[in-house]
Amino acid sequence: MSPTGRMLWMVVAWALFGLAASLWPELGTVWWLGGAIIAGVALVDAVILAGLGRMVIERRLPGRFAVGEGADVRLTIHNPGKAPAKVEIFDGVPAGAEAESMPWSGTIAASGKARVTHAVRIIERGIATFGQVHVRRHSLLGLWVRKYLAGAAEEVKVYPDYEPVLRFALLTMQHRQEQMGIVRKSFSGSSRDFHQLREYREGDALSQIDWKATSRRATLISREFQEQRNQNIVFLTDTGRRMRAMDGELPQFDHCLNAMLLVSYVALRQGDQVGVQAFGGTNRWLPPVKGSHSMAVLLNHLFDYRTTPEPSDFAAAVERLIARQKRRALVVVMTNLRGEDASELVPALRLLRSKHLVMLASLRERSVETARTKPVEGFSDALRFAAAERYDAERAEVLATLRGFGILTLDVPAQEFPVALANRYLDIKAAGRL
Repeated sequence: MSPTGRMLWMVVAWALFGLAASLWPELGTVWWLGGAIIAGVALVDAVILAGLGRMVIERRLPGRFAVGEGADVRLTIHNPGKAPAKVEIFDGVPAGAEAESMPWSGTIAASGKARVTHAVRIIERGIATFGQVHVRRHSLLGLWVRKYLAGAAEEVKVYPDYEPVLRFALLTMQHRQEQMGIVRKSFSGSSRDFHQLREYREGDALSQIDWKATSRRATLISREFQEQRNQNIVFLTDTGRRMRAMDGELPQFDHCLNAMLLVSYVALRQGDQVGVQAFGGTNRWLPPVKGSHSMAVLLNHLFDYRTTPEPSDFAAAVERLIARQKRRALVVVMTNLRGEDASELVPALRLLRSKHLVMLASLRERSVETARTKPVEGFSDALRFAAAERYDAERAEVLATLRGFGILTLDVPAQEFPVALANRYLDIKAAGRL
C-alpha cells in the first residue's frame, strides 16, 4: 500500500501550515489538531482499503496469435465487495508485446463487473506467457492505493504470420489469384496429367483436340490437363546466426517462414507433399505430409522454430536430408547467402542435385540495398557503398556458379520473397522439371 498524490499534497500543506505556526505560536494548537485529523482520516482510509476484497479477474485469450498481427484479449473484472472500486488495470502481456490500450482505469460498481477488450500484438513466435494482471485499487477517499496481482498466468501459441496464406485462400476461392501477384503460366512439355474432356474453346491448341471424341460427338472436343500431383517439396531451412538479421520488424528467418507457409498452402492444394528439415544449430525433421488439412500440422511444427548463434553447416544438412528423403523432391534451400559460402555450399548442393531438384532461395538484405542506393556524400558513405557493391558481387558470383551446375536460384528482398517463391514453384510444376 502506498500514498497517492492527494495524500502527499495534504502532508505538504500540513507541513507548510507548521512553518506558519512556528512564526505565529497561536496557530500551534490548530496545527496539531489538523495533523491529528489528517492522521486519523488517513489511518481509517487505509484500514478500510486493506479490508476490501480483491478484484476477481478472468482473462480470455484467442486460440492463437500470429506474429506481428494484433488479436483481442478480453478481461472480465468482478468487484465482490459492497463498495464501488476505482481501479487501474494492466494486463500481464508477454515481454516485448504491444498493448496500446493498457493500462485501463475505471470505477466498478459494488458487486458489479466490467469487461475490457484490448488488442495485443506479439512480435516473437513460440509459446507466449501472459502473467497475472496488475491491479492498483484506490481507497474510498483516494488517499492510498493498494497494488496486487490477480488472475492466473496463461500460455498461448504464437504462430508465423499466416495472413498472406489466408488472403491467398480467399482470392483463390474468388478466382482472383493474380491480385496477389501469384501467376499461373503455361509451358509446353509433358508436365501435365490428363484431367477430363470438355468442349473446344477458342485458343486451344490443335494438339489438345481429342479427334476420336470429336468424331463421335460431331463437335470439337478438347482434352484438359492438370499439373502432376503427389510430388514432393522439402524446405531445407537455415536456422543459424545469419538468419537473425532484422529486415523491418521481423528477422529474416520469419520472412522465410511466411514464404514456407504460402508455398506449402499452394503445394498442398496442388496435391503435392511438403516436408521440412532445419539446420544451423537445429536438427528438426518433418516428413512430407499431404492434403489441405496438413496446414495445421505444418503450423504446429513451425511455430516455435528458433534461430541459434551456431554457424550453418550445409554439408551436414545435405547428408542428413539425403539419408531421410529417398524419393525425388524439389528441395528449397532457404538461407541468407554469403560470398564465403562458395567453398562449402557449391559441393553440398551439387551432391544434393544428384538425388533431387535443388533450388537455392536466398533473401537479399534491405540494409545492403539501402547502402547501394544511398547518395554518396562523404568518405564513410563511399566505404559503405564499396563494401555493399563487393558483397553483392560475391553473392552474384556464387549464384552464377550454382546456376552453371544446374541448380535453380532465387535472390529477392524479404518483402517479395513469399510471392516470388510461390511463382517459381508453379513455374517448375508447369515446366515438368520435378
